Amino acid sequence: MSEQIRNTALARFDHAFSKIEDLSNWVASGVIFLLMLMAVYQVIARRLDFPIFGYIDMIEQMMVVFAFVAVAYCQREGGHVRMELFVSKLRGRTYWAVELIGVIIAFMVITILILNSFDHFLRAWELGDTTINAELPVWPSKLIIPVAFSLLWVRLLIHIAGYYRMFINPNSTPVAVTVITNVEEEAAREIREALGVEVEFSKEGSNDATR
Repeated sequence: MSEQIRNTALARFDHAFSKIEDLSNWVASGVIFLLMLMAVYQVIARRLDFPIFGYIDMIEQMMVVFAFVAVAYCQREGGHVRMELFVSKLRGRTYWAVELIGVIIAFMVITILILNSFDHFLRAWELGDTTINAELPVWPSKLIIPVAFSLLWVRLLIHIAGYYRMFINPNSTPVAVTVITNVEEEAAREIREALGVEVEFSKEGSNDATR
């Protein structure tokens, strides 16, 4: 990406917001690791007759974190399930138009979900709703959902701007959009991240790895 493109307002905002998304992904990953430790301890503690009181209730609460907190990060990375049988055949302005329409629809759906999930949080807060066994308050987990969806809302808004930019000028360098890679490119990226090795795939499917 050239210095001129990197200094545009959209690129700067996309880069700044990606830091928040990266943090949310680390939080979700940390919760998964904590759940793993809790599960190991619970197995051992049950043998010693010292199980964690309210273990199931805690798991139910913590599942919300890794299920929703990193949803904006996943959207940025193109990690959500996509139906590309038709879209992958498109090129140029038509492709960017279809992507733009899809993101706008997702943006409207998420807006509705934010409002409804926030209503559920308010109801749990006002009623003092708790879990059945340990009687843990459920409003923190219900608050996480509209907050996570709000991050996704902002990411979709960034995508709308990015896809609209590409629709207006399909020959420009993609900024603030999800660039979907093929199988070979994705494999090369994962190898490069894991081993620091550059991989080049030929059309026949062979590859040369060089340091």
